[in-house]
Amino acid sequence: MGVRVVGIDATTVGGGAAGRNGGFLLAGLAAFYHEAVRAIGRERAATIYRQTMAEIERMATALPGIVRQVGSLRIAASAREVADCEAQLQAMRADGLPVEPYRGPEGEGLLLPTDGVFQPLQRCRLMAEAACRNGAFLFTHTPALAIEGTTVHCPRGRILARHVIIAVDGGLERLVPELRHTVRSTRLQMLATAPDPTLALPCPVYTRWGYDYWQQLPDHRIALGGCRDRFAAEEWDAPPHPSAPVQAALEQILRERVGSQAPVERRWATQVAYRRDSILPIARQIRPQVWAIGAYNGTGNVIGALCGRAAARAVARGDLTLLRLLDG
Repeated sequence: MGVRVVGIDATTVGGGAAGRNGGFLLAGLAAFYHEAVRAIGRERAATIYRQTMAEIERMATALPGIVRQVGSLRIAASAREVADCEAQLQAMRADGLPVEPYRGPEGEGLLLPTDGVFQPLQRCRLMAEAACRNGAFLFTHTPALAIEGTTVHCPRGRILARHVIIAVDGGLERLVPELRHTVRSTRLQMLATAPDPTLALPCPVYTRWGYDYWQQLPDHRIALGGCRDRFAAEEWDAPPHPSAPVQAALEQILRERVGSQAPVERRWATQVAYRRDSILPIARQIRPQVWAIGAYNGTGNVIGALCGRAAARAVARGDLTLLRLLDG
C-alpha cells in the first residue's frame, strides 16, 4: 500500500498467545450466528460472516500446508444447547450460509464446513519474514510503554510515525486507557499432549457454548483449552500463567470427554480481551491518527486478521468502510 512500516512486539513474533495457539479458524463473530443476527441485524451479521469466510480462503491460498480447511464442529453439551444449535442452523440456512446438522462420535450439533485449523506460530513467522522482505522493520522484545500523539515510547527509544495502529488483544485497556470501561481482559488456558495415535479427530471441536475446545494436530497431539467460565472470577485480569484449578478441569475433559490418555507435555496461558458492551470487536480511531483493534471476545484468529486489513485500509487509503462494518 506504499506505507513505510515499523512493527514492535513486547515478546517474540507469535509469542504470548493462548487461544490463538488452539489453531481454530472460525468464520463469523464470537457470538453464534443467530445471536449475532439478534444483536446487530441480519444484513450486517451475514456480511461479516461472508467477509470472514473470504479471509479464511485468503489465508489458505497464501499459506498452503499451514491452513487445513477441514471444517469445525459445534457440539452440544446439553438438551438446551441442542435446541440452540437448531436455532443457529435455521438462521444460517435462511441467509444461505454453509452449515450442516451433525451427529457422530463427538456428539450432536453442527458442522461448519468452511472453517478450519492452522499452525499459528508458523503462520506468524512466515508473515513476519514476508513483511521484512517487503521493507517493514520489525522489533521484538520492544514493548510500547506509552503513546503520546503518534510517538510510541519504548524502553530503548521512540518511534515517530504519521499513524499508529495498536493491534493487541489481551491488555488492550491498559495500553489504551480510553477503553477501560469498554474492554476487560481475562486469562485463557490450554494444554497439549504427547502424540496420541489411538485417536483420530478429523475436525476441531467447539463445545459447551464454546467454553471448551480441542483439536488433534497432524502429529496426533491434542491441543485443548477452555474452562474459563468455571472459574470466571479468578480469571478476570489474572496474570498469564497456568492455574491448577483450570488445568485440572482441562485434564478431566481430556481424559473423560476427549478420551485421550496421552501424557500432558505443555500447559500455558495468556490474556485476551472482551468487550463489555457489544459482540463486535474494537476496530476504531481512538485519537487523531491512532487506531486500535482487539477485544475479539475469545475468537480472534479470523476476525482479528480482518480488523488488521480494515485498519491498514484506513491508514493507507482513508477507506473506513470495513472498519465501520466491524465496529460501527
